[in-house]
Amino acid sequence: QVQLVESGGGLVQAGGSLRLSCAVSGRTFSYYDLGWFRQAPRKEREFVASISWVAGNTYYVDSVKGQFTISRDAAKNTVYLDMNSLKPEDTAVYYCSAGRLLSGGTYRPTYWGQGTQVTVSS
Repeated sequence: QVQLVESGGGLVQAGGSLRLSCAVSGRTFSYYDLGWFRQAPRKEREFVASISWVAGNTYYVDSVKGQFTISRDAAKNTVYLDMNSLKPEDTAVYYCSAGRLLSGGTYRPTYWGQGTQVTVSS
């Protein structure tokens, strides 16, 4: 079992930045890759970014490339999502996940955090 606890969400003006953090714990968490998803009101949950825990390879949905950065700190068992130049359409609940990166960069989540709200005002 893997536990994930997100933090860092909040209200920010358009053009601002936020850093989301996800503390990861559990007996086998180091066997999993990590990812971020988001779900906007009345929309389906969508993949945002993923990172391999061991090698640090990263993958992004096209809409956030160059705007968001995923990283991890193995010593702190934490994965981050740095979000810059935020827009109102980035407003969503952001979820951290643990899962598996497949060949080609496809990410399959297994465990989920509780989510953290990000609201970008215009």
